[in-house]
Amino acid sequence: MNCGLRVRLNESTPALEREWSRIDELWREGLRTSEGPFLAGRHFTAVDAFFAPLAFRVQSYSPSLSPESSAYVGRMLSLPHMTDWYDAALREVWRDEAHEQEARAAGEWLVDLRAKLPSAV
Repeated sequence: MNCGLRVRLNESTPALEREWSRIDELWREGLRTSEGPFLAGRHFTAVDAFFAPLAFRVQSYSPSLSPESSAYVGRMLSLPHMTDWYDAALREVWRDEAHEQEARAAGEWLVDLRAKLPSAV
């Protein structure tokens, strides 16, 4: 997971589209049955924590989601503990080269908000 990248995928496979559709369906069902604003009701719970990394992935890859799910992601990303996590991720200068290559192969990097790597001395 890389919170600081915004990526336009090279391709969106039918399998990937099904996965995002399923997530969208789960989120809408949770919001509807619990009456939100979180998946199990009025407060952030373990079920929201489970999906927290996916909220960052939505931010990175911009999949097509329903208005309800998009609003949920916005709420998640604005929570103080999520903004703390995000800010810490952006400050991180360590890079895993294998993951960097995988991210480059996935698509065009539109924005890289991560801290710049220190210059070699």
